[in-house]
Amino acid sequence: MVKMAQLTPTVVIVGRPNVGKSTLFNRITGQRRAIVGDEPGITRDRIHGIAEYNGRRFELIDTGGIVPDDSEFIPAQILRQAGVALERAAHIIFLVDGRSEITAPDRDLARILLRLGKPVSLAVNKIDTVARESLTGDFYALGIRDIFPVSSEHGLGVDALLERVVADFPEAPVEAGETPAETAAPAAAIKVSIIGRPNVGKSTLLNALTGQERAIVSPVAGTTRDAVDERVTHDGVDYVFVDTAGIRRKGKTKLMAEKLSVVMARRHIRLADVVILVLDATEGVPALDATIAGYAHEGGRGLILCVNKWDAATMKRQEFEEKVRDNLKFLEYAPVVYASAKTGAGVEQLFPLVRQVYGSATRRITTGELNRFLENLRFEQRKIYYITQASVRPPTFVVFTDSGGPLHFSHERQLAHQIRRRFDFRGTPIVLKTRAREKKRKK
Repeated sequence: MVKMAQLTPTVVIVGRPNVGKSTLFNRITGQRRAIVGDEPGITRDRIHGIAEYNGRRFELIDTGGIVPDDSEFIPAQILRQAGVALERAAHIIFLVDGRSEITAPDRDLARILLRLGKPVSLAVNKIDTVARESLTGDFYALGIRDIFPVSSEHGLGVDALLERVVADFPEAPVEAGETPAETAAPAAAIKVSIIGRPNVGKSTLLNALTGQERAIVSPVAGTTRDAVDERVTHDGVDYVFVDTAGIRRKGKTKLMAEKLSVVMARRHIRLADVVILVLDATEGVPALDATIAGYAHEGGRGLILCVNKWDAATMKRQEFEEKVRDNLKFLEYAPVVYASAKTGAGVEQLFPLVRQVYGSATRRITTGELNRFLENLRFEQRKIYYITQASVRPPTFVVFTDSGGPLHFSHERQLAHQIRRRFDFRGTPIVLKTRAREKKRKK
């Protein structure tokens, strides 16, 4: 049973493309969560964040630039995504560009928002000097009473805007023994990043996992630019799934927004507990898949291989898995799931597998257990005196031997394999560090 985690109240930022919504979102949440740039249309999906002002906590949603009555596919999908967010909104921030005149899309959007009957604040952006505040007067023609001159980039006027936004929100409760800062963050959840090449079905998979159209899906490669995340509860366990932008080969990325998308995608790999690498069953395993898998492996993340579009595959499962293992030899520890995000087949098995891989990546083995394992270990390459676990994510072990220097690659792989098999470290890389045992000094 999948259940969407509810965080209320919700504040939604809407407006035309390139008026500064993502900059305002980053300013209010205090983190660089949304990609910001001069190119219009960078944000397409809904971006969620948690913010707090004057002791009142709320969920903030940044929507893609809205142009009502635009017939193109992606703008229409952006409007649909914004509509989903507006249904949940307790307050709406309508952001306009104070340096330009009122446009027809501004008027159309204002009428749509006023018909909703929800509290709306009109934020006139790019008012970065006192002299420019006079420009806000023209915007009363939109029919919205609460108008605030702001500068998202410099933070001017944002406090006054937020005072109005949170005025009717309840104060965040503080439990006994907690500080307000501790209550500001949502409860711990397993963070899962969905990665892969463009157009392999990452957004479709996110929608299948969350049970709603959370991310825009289109045949156009590169539709997702920001990382889109959603919090889900499944069988009593909380997950945060993050759909990242498709990672392209170096030299193939020209637009600034796409270059930033790749940087942010790699950042979300580092921040994840578990990574799902999506492969396209109709295209095999190209070299770029190995490159992307290497990012997750080098970052020490738990990893699951999800072969998507299996309903359209022409290859048999055994044949495809052999291809996966041949081309991704360094991922022999990663389980493989065959699924169709479009039909939902096989998607449900990802939830228990994520839990299992997360459990492996965070598992600690006592020194006593390791040394009992060592007694039965067949390892003739070097004398091992004892082993201890130094850290998790990834599980890292210090091996004390009779001489310094790292183990030979093949010996290290053999030892890691035996540790993995003995203690069931499924889906996570294992790191071994070698130390020479200090010799006892003669008295």
